[in-house]
Amino acid sequence: MTLTSFKGLIGKGLSGLMLAAVLVGGGLMAAPSAHAQDAAPAASSAPADTTEAALPASSAPAAEEAAAPAPALLAHQAPLELDSGGTAWILTSTALVLLMTIPGLALFYGGMVRKKNVIATVAQSFAITALVTVVWMVCTYSLALGYNPSSALQPYIGSFDAFFLNNVRVDTAYAVAKGLPEMLWIVYQMTFAIITPALIAGAFAERMKFSTLLVFTTLWSIFVYAPVCHWVWGGGFLSTAGVLDFAGGTVVHINAGIAGLVCALLLGKRKGYGSENMAPHNLVYTMIGASLLWVGWFGFNAGSAVGASPNAGMAMAVTQFASAAAALAWMFAEWVTRGKPSVLGIISGAVGGLVAITPASGFVTPMGALAIGIIAGLVCFWGATGLKKAMGYDDSLDAFGVHGIGGFVGAILTGVFAVEVIGGEGKKGLIDGNAGQVLTQLWGSLVCIAWCAVATFIILKVVDALIGLRVTTEEEVEGLDINLHGETIH
Repeated sequence: MTLTSFKGLIGKGLSGLMLAAVLVGGGLMAAPSAHAQDAAPAASSAPADTTEAALPASSAPAAEEAAAPAPALLAHQAPLELDSGGTAWILTSTALVLLMTIPGLALFYGGMVRKKNVIATVAQSFAITALVTVVWMVCTYSLALGYNPSSALQPYIGSFDAFFLNNVRVDTAYAVAKGLPEMLWIVYQMTFAIITPALIAGAFAERMKFSTLLVFTTLWSIFVYAPVCHWVWGGGFLSTAGVLDFAGGTVVHINAGIAGLVCALLLGKRKGYGSENMAPHNLVYTMIGASLLWVGWFGFNAGSAVGASPNAGMAMAVTQFASAAAALAWMFAEWVTRGKPSVLGIISGAVGGLVAITPASGFVTPMGALAIGIIAGLVCFWGATGLKKAMGYDDSLDAFGVHGIGGFVGAILTGVFAVEVIGGEGKKGLIDGNAGQVLTQLWGSLVCIAWCAVATFIILKVVDALIGLRVTTEEEVEGLDINLHGETIH
């Protein structure tokens, strides 16, 4: 890719950002368009045809069935060609990815906060799971993964035709996953939509109002997650430009990390930050949560192969290698700089490796995964310690330091280590002779960062004007558990 074409991509991306804002907002105000199968002909009041009446009773229903047209498919649909083995694996992967949020992320975050905020923290993960499930069913599946019938709009936003999962049937499949029932594909992709805003909560832990969390999550899912998901996985402009993201480096981790940073900056620091002891309440909870995240990540990455295939096996292997390498890299970096290897450090490193390998998991070799893991472990350690200290923000549980930094590193390194023999035709990076892929990855990441930062800022300002963002000083000092939920951990 030349510098001129790179600048052209930037111009196209920025113009797409503005158009997407108009399309998402305007589209949500419009009713779903009508389909042929929605408009059944009116019943005739004329006498029945005598020839038809003369047919034997047993042949009339058969004749009617033969004459009835097949239900029309939406633009994103295809007839189901059931792959039972692939379906079984995606059923398993769906459960694994859901396990990542509840109880995985809930315990991971819950163990890192202070005792007075444990219930409030785990409640955030659980409530987000329920809320995003409903929002995904109502509209964001259609917006994120629907194919817009307008060729001018398709690069930026999906359709409005599958709101409330209208026209999704047991015999339909998503066009790029013909072997899976569409309803399974919907639930699998829904688990990604769930964990993304749940990750953001780590940045503003111990200080955001619960009501604010619910409103923010709803708006963010519609106006940030859905468009970015469409651009990368729904046939949008980043996908057609060649941006590689196998399982969510941009869609999930950069998105969540940047949103978390904006939240942390706008909400401000926790009371007593830098002067009071804010050590984790229970690192055993955090270790259990991190372990569940690691296991669930196999559904995240290997499930994104869309079936039980050699690619799924490779994705699972490189996920393990990268995570282990990153855990050791963070551990040794902390050992050298601070004198002791902490439990929180090694598990944070593992998560950083999982984050970084996510966009690359379907495109790299084990050696590439090992390199990605080592680099991610070191860079995420710096992001969660040196960078945070230098910038002075309070990213409570390092959502930006691990997911934002790790997602960005993984996205760029995907362009370095991708190899065509694994990723398929055209899926190659610097190691395989395509230096331009690195620039493409950089451009795609910057587009997502810009959209997420601006849109998140606007959403927070609107929510702040309506109901406020932060709990009162008294509530924060006493604890969110008792003040927001009327409960305590013991």
